[in-house]
Amino acid sequence: MTEIDAKTDALVPDWLFLPDVAEMLDVEVTRVRQLVKEGQLIAVRREVRPGEKILQVPAAFIQGDKVVKGLVGTLTLLRDDGFTDEEMLEWLFTPDPSLPGTPAQALSENRGTEVKRRAQALAV
Repeated sequence: MTEIDAKTDALVPDWLFLPDVAEMLDVEVTRVRQLVKEGQLIAVRREVRPGEKILQVPAAFIQGDKVVKGLVGTLTLLRDDGFTDEEMLEWLFTPDPSLPGTPAQALSENRGTEVKRRAQALAV
């Protein structure tokens, strides 16, 4: 679980606390922590009040009561390419004119194949 810099933090429009993610997925918070540990979600420590950093997950990673389709595979590809959690967040939330939009938006719009192709191209 990483701390991120202000630039990367600013790229992500909305964040969720782990208990909120658990409620949305209808699981215990311990299961959300397990998803993070397994690399199926990214959680980072963000300063919510001066001196208080709490784990949060980008809201774009949850759609309805599920993890966004294609996210887990995309995270695996990026991790295999040597990306850190912070680098993955930066890539997922930086606009890509060829998509258009951000990779995170494309995943939420069920355009995971396009996102995975771009993630695979990063390894070349």
